[in-house]
Parts: sequence; structure tokens; C-alpha cells
Amino acid sequence: MEFRCRLGTAGGEVIEGVYVADSEAHLRHELEEKGLFVLSLHRRGLLPTFGGGHGRRRPVSRQEFLVFNQELATLLKAGMPLVQSLDILRQRVSNATFRAVLDGVYDKVKAGTALSDAFGEHPDMFPAVYSASLMAGERSGNLDEVIRRYVAYEKLIGAVRRRTISALIYPMILVTLMLGLVGIIVLRVVPAFSEFYSTFGKELPLSTRIIVGISDLVVGNFLLIVVGVIAGVIALVTWWKQPGQRTRIDRLLLELPWAGDTMRKFSTTQLARTLATLLGGGIPLVNALEIGGRSMTNRYLAGELGEVTRRVREGESFAAALLARAVFPEVAVKMVEVGESTGALQEMLNSLAEFYDEEIETEVARFITLIEPVILVIMGAVIALIVLALYLPLFELSSVVGA
Repeated sequence: MEFRCRLGTAGGEVIEGVYVADSEAHLRHELEEKGLFVLSLHRRGLLPTFGGGHGRRRPVSRQEFLVFNQELATLLKAGMPLVQSLDILRQRVSNATFRAVLDGVYDKVKAGTALSDAFGEHPDMFPAVYSASLMAGERSGNLDEVIRRYVAYEKLIGAVRRRTISALIYPMILVTLMLGLVGIIVLRVVPAFSEFYSTFGKELPLSTRIIVGISDLVVGNFLLIVVGVIAGVIALVTWWKQPGQRTRIDRLLLELPWAGDTMRKFSTTQLARTLATLLGGGIPLVNALEIGGRSMTNRYLAGELGEVTRRVREGESFAAALLARAVFPEVAVKMVEVGESTGALQEMLNSLAEFYDEEIETEVARFITLIEPVILVIMGAVIALIVLALYLPLFELSSVVGA
């Protein structure tokens, strides 16, 4: 049988190739004897499938996956064999999709496949950093400790993401309420006033005519507008899925005032935590950088990190490679330089992540403090202008009657 392999050398170089062997376990054994790190291994011509099915399945929820790993680490620390631990946990999972993949993982591990390879065959379901962490744990003999470190890493990343989203919920609610209220006024209230004013036989003020004209346009072409919006969304999604488009958008987002700096810091925090987790598990820096690039949400910075990885593989220091690309914050580069010079890169990366976590939280809180009153003022001004335009003819009529 032929197997496509992605291997890491002791010097940090990553190589890919096709190898012939009787089984996965036999090939793995041969490669390990040569001092190679198996990053991924699957049979040639067969796409990795989830639980023996075909096609892409829905991903496992983050919380469910973390609970599984916490329980697995506990069982392993208690001295229970890996195969028996997987057998117990797969029977307790209620999610059919997750149970299917665990059944496949259990069968492969029972047949002699490494746990990291068994999970690595589902790259669309599980992050690359997870498989790499498992491989590090298998190499060091501290699989339970590495799994616990990965769980802590995911919890920290998730906590930062949740705090950011929670802070943005209230402004989003205000904007939604404003749009909904304006929509009701335009679709329901303005037509009623327009019908009422049509009985006067008098020309309406300019502001009122503008509001009534917009309302007539929206009401008369409502279905066409809805179809146009749906078509626009579909076109946008299609454009977004084209190769390279997300990278361009991510680059533009980094150029936005204030928000761009915050996004850059978040991506730097994400990368720093990933690298610290992998380096702590014994993964070489070059391999950790490759995996870290695949785990970054900003595709532009991930591409720039690929160039950094190439420079490091050629012998350049990590800090010098970061400085040459000039896309990551200067503070991050300085801290990485200190970490490399003192031999404490992992600890410095963790400190870097904590430093930016605090900055991100402060900047988001400051943004929310400023944006909430701005949204309220805009919402009040828009509604006030619409109401004033609708009632202005009544004011003029009352002044005429009073005279």
C-alpha cells in the first residue's frame, strides 16, 4: 500500500512524500527508527473521512471536545491504558458525529496507529495544533499532561473570544433596534401619513416629500429589494469563497483605524499561545510555526508567518524573521527577541499573550464606552428627523388655521 506522509526532521525541516509499506503501523515504525517525526500519514488515493462516511461533516462543538479531552487526561493520569480509555469515552458521547469519529480513532489506535495520527486524519474536524500536541505527548511520554495543557490553551483562547463578543452584543442590539424601528416607520407609518396628506391637495414640504418618496419606493418595490438583497448576499458569499479573497479582506481589515490594531493584537495573542503550547510539548520551532500559521484566523498574517517560517528554516532567528516582515507588533518582536536570547521563548510567548489579552480587553471596553452613546445619538437624530418631516405639514396647517 502507498501512503502519503508529511514528516519533520530533527533539524526542523518538513518533508512530504509517498512511501510503500504493508500497514500504517509498520511504516510509522520504520520512519520513527530513522528519527523522523510523523506529522500526518494517510493512505494515498483515499481522502480522510469522518467515521467512515463520505463528505464533510459538521464540526464537533468546542465544549464537547474539551470535556472529552479533560476526561481522557483524567483517565490517563489515573493509569488507565489509552485504548481502554478511548473505549470508555466513546460510549459516553451522545453526539452521533463525534461518536463516529471516536469509533474510528479507537479502531486505529487498537490496531497500532498513534493517537495523533488517528485524529490527524480529520483536519476539517479538529485543529492542527491538537494533533501536534498529541504527537508531542506521545514522544515525551506525558500524554495526559500535554492534553491538559491543550485544554488550558483552548479555554484561554475561548475566554478572550467570548469577552470580545459579549462586549459587542449591546451595540449590535442598538443598531438592530434602530434599523427595525426605521423600517417600521418607512413601511407602515409613512404610507398612512401620505394617504392622509393626499386629501389636502396642497404641496408638502421638501423634507416630507423626500421621506414619502423613499417610503413609496421601498413599499412599491419591496419584493424586488428583498430579492436583490438575497442575490447580493449570495454574490458576496461566492466572491468570498474564491481563492485569495479572504486574504485580501483580512489585509484590509488590518488597515482599519483602531480596529485593525486590535485585530493584529488578537492574532498575535492567538499565535503566541499556540507556539507556547507546542514548544512546551517538545515540538521544534519550525514545525510549531507551520502549525501556528494554519491555526490563525487572519489569513493574511498566516501567509506572512509562512515567510517567517521559511526564514527560520534557513537559519535566521525567529525575532529577526518577524522584524523583516514588519507585520507583527514591535512589542511582540522585542519580547520574542528577549525570549530567544535568554532561552525562555515559551515563557516569553505566554507573557506576550497575557500582555495583549489585557490590552485587547481594555481597548474593547473603551470602544464600547464611546460607541454606545454615539449609536444612541444617531438613532435619536434619525428618528427625530423622520418624525419632524412627517409632522411638519400639520404644523404648517395649524399655523394657517390659527391665522
